[in-house]
Amino acid sequence: MDSISIEQQIDLCQYEARGEVFKTYVDRGYSGKNTNRPQFTQMMNDIKHGFIHAVIVYKLDRISRSILDFSNMMEIFSKYKVQFISATEKFDTSSPMGNAMLNICIVFAQLERETIQKRVTDAYYSRSRKSFYMGGPVPYGFRKVPTVIDGIHTSMYEPVPEEADVVRLIYEMYSQPDTSYGDIINKLKELGIKKRDKDWARPRIRDILVNPIYVMADLDIYNFFINNGATVANAPADFIGENGCYSYKSRSEKKKNASTVEGNQIVLAPHKGIVESAMWLKCREKCMSQKQMIPSQKAKNSWLCGKIKCGECGYALIAKRFKTRRHRYLLCSNKLNSKACCGAGTLYTDEVEKLVYCEMKKKLSQFRKLSSSGSCVPDTEQTELEIERAGIDTEINSLLEKVRDSDNALFRYINERINDLDKRKNGIEERIKELKQKKDIPVDEIDNHLTMWDELSFYDKRQVADTLIRVIYATEKKITIQWRI
Repeated sequence: MDSISIEQQIDLCQYEARGEVFKTYVDRGYSGKNTNRPQFTQMMNDIKHGFIHAVIVYKLDRISRSILDFSNMMEIFSKYKVQFISATEKFDTSSPMGNAMLNICIVFAQLERETIQKRVTDAYYSRSRKSFYMGGPVPYGFRKVPTVIDGIHTSMYEPVPEEADVVRLIYEMYSQPDTSYGDIINKLKELGIKKRDKDWARPRIRDILVNPIYVMADLDIYNFFINNGATVANAPADFIGENGCYSYKSRSEKKKNASTVEGNQIVLAPHKGIVESAMWLKCREKCMSQKQMIPSQKAKNSWLCGKIKCGECGYALIAKRFKTRRHRYLLCSNKLNSKACCGAGTLYTDEVEKLVYCEMKKKLSQFRKLSSSGSCVPDTEQTELEIERAGIDTEINSLLEKVRDSDNALFRYINERINDLDKRKNGIEERIKELKQKKDIPVDEIDNHLTMWDELSFYDKRQVADTLIRVIYATEKKITIQWRI
């Protein structure tokens, strides 16, 4: 950027006017990267009305740094016989050579702009991968404090105890299958808790529930992001269950989509997380399974509500009752709200509930034990093995990328190395399987629930379904159940 002030630039342009009457057009705070600027638009309108016969600029890139925009502008100048003058670059636009030199200069102006943009982008992603603070509003639950990373002064987050307690409450509430954003807002309002002197809103609750900045990131978090298409900057061994994570959009995305993590760049942050990984994952998966806000009414017509989705569009199926009959039925919320789906067909709630109940019994009969999940003490050996397995996967993928450009000798080495890694991975998986079997728990409790199904409360049925089932996709022709076990 030139150090010369706008006023000095205007003085130089005024000198080139040689005493003729002139009008000044200044777009303060705008870049020459495009022509979407108020004063530039006004100038072009004045040209079309015949008020201008010459345009004087301090420098070529002050008016445009885009080849296409500059070419279109010069066509209009030529059409209305407007002379173009640069105060610092002398062009004679009346000759072919002058026009050629003008076009060459605008090419380099655009190149300079694109080079600067790339340098800024590269610097941003380089700093972000080193866990530097990259700006933006401070998330609820934290305060910003100064720190030093790799000898460079930057900032980091520090939990605010009273706000961190509220964040944990939000996660604990949302982890229950019956709880909606509205329930959480009502509870916080009842407790007199505000978000930094502002009322809570559904989007702000969702922002907290999908943000990995709160999680105590362990290997399960690493695997979650890898399996969902994110790019993780840190090695698996760095995920020790302490630090939160920064999430950045990919370079190709103009706007980050909170509903998915695919393509995002995940970096371990220097601050401590405040939500356990199992709790964070449960809430994050619940958010990902919903393509729209949970219906405002509570799930009261079926214990399947919140768990069952339309097999056509993926939106929630809601349980309704016929006005003239006692039968219950399931209706696609997308069809109900926007008519954007043809619907899942005729689905009677009683029949679907009976079918799902039978499938739960069949599924449970396959197991004598289920793997324990929850807040049990982690097995050190199993954690180390899982970290080693993730490292092997990373090395194998790296070797496979080199196969295409390898010669015969390198190909043989890669093939032997992959075989060795694969054998080691198989051995690790066998040992992990043995360790998991030691921690298995009997299924008697869930089995008893299913045996006494008709005696269970509505809430208990919901809890059992949430324990066994991740999501159900249904149409009148097909029902697909995705199990948690």
